[in-house]
Amino acid sequence: MSSFAIAVIPGDGVGPEVIEAGRRVLARAAELFELELAFTELPWGSQYYFQHGRMMPADALELLQSFDAIYLGAVGHPDIPDHITLNGLLLPIRRGFDLYVNLRPAILYEGVSSPLQGRQAGDIDLVIVRENTEGEYAPVGGFLYHQQPEEVALQTAVFTRRGIERVVRFAFQLAMNRRHRLASITKSNAQAFGMVLWDRVFQAVAREFHHVETESLLVDAATMHLVRRPETFDVIVASNLFGDILSDLAAVLTGSIGLAASANLDPSRRFPSLFEPVHGSAPDIAGKGLANPIGAILAGAMMLEHLGATDAAEAVQRAVRAVLAEGRVRTADLGGSACTAEMTEAVLSRLES
Repeated sequence: MSSFAIAVIPGDGVGPEVIEAGRRVLARAAELFELELAFTELPWGSQYYFQHGRMMPADALELLQSFDAIYLGAVGHPDIPDHITLNGLLLPIRRGFDLYVNLRPAILYEGVSSPLQGRQAGDIDLVIVRENTEGEYAPVGGFLYHQQPEEVALQTAVFTRRGIERVVRFAFQLAMNRRHRLASITKSNAQAFGMVLWDRVFQAVAREFHHVETESLLVDAATMHLVRRPETFDVIVASNLFGDILSDLAAVLTGSIGLAASANLDPSRRFPSLFEPVHGSAPDIAGKGLANPIGAILAGAMMLEHLGATDAAEAVQRAVRAVLAEGRVRTADLGGSACTAEMTEAVLSRLES
């Protein structure tokens, strides 16, 4: 029997609700496929901040390093500035463990409606590969004349050949296992250094993958094309900022951000990778049992796949697809009135069958 140690950080807002749903589905999948998942819950996040003045303990990365994977609910609280919550928990884990690939699938499932007219199930099936540790989100910059009328803020984007090449190569390898199409997104007409380097590295790596059809798009054109012709995209690779924005757009085009899952990966497997739903802490519905747990459940399936438990991962994905296709149980973001618990029970029932 394969055994895996999972660090669970339920986090903030609806995080504890959707992570509990995901844990139930994962636990049942583990029973069905003879896996042992040992969950260890870590009470880090905004409540920890209120008590200790920081989002997680100083030795958090050392504690996390012993686990096989990390399962995160959400980060964010209305009473704490977002740059404190994000830079206090999620971003230090991404950078400290060099989780340089952020993987975000976007699929229009049967039974789910897209806001785009005339799109049917399967018309949108793409994956965004987002560079996850440098680029526009690199923690390089500072304030001059801080809190004075003439205050100046500097925010420096950092692009390295190594950082670009490894995420671009990952995207090409992913495209080889899908439909052999890869789009690279930059803004090199206006950002003439980092983005030009990105384009050059992309072109160099492309010469090694003759069977992958490529296109390079400026981010404004890519945004329009993603709305106008989403069916033409297979794998998209983009910088930290552009990948962040485009992946949220893709989630909405496939019906709801509540369905969106993501993986923060260390492909070398030196460190534990992190898996999370995309929707955030949603403080307006926190504690009401209304959140859609599908994003967290699918993030759990991505975690199983990363750990090598592919049969269990596929079973969870099939259960989700069946529930969505049936359309009987829908949370509010999908146009229904079901609660978190009802959606979870529906997935568990399908998983059993």
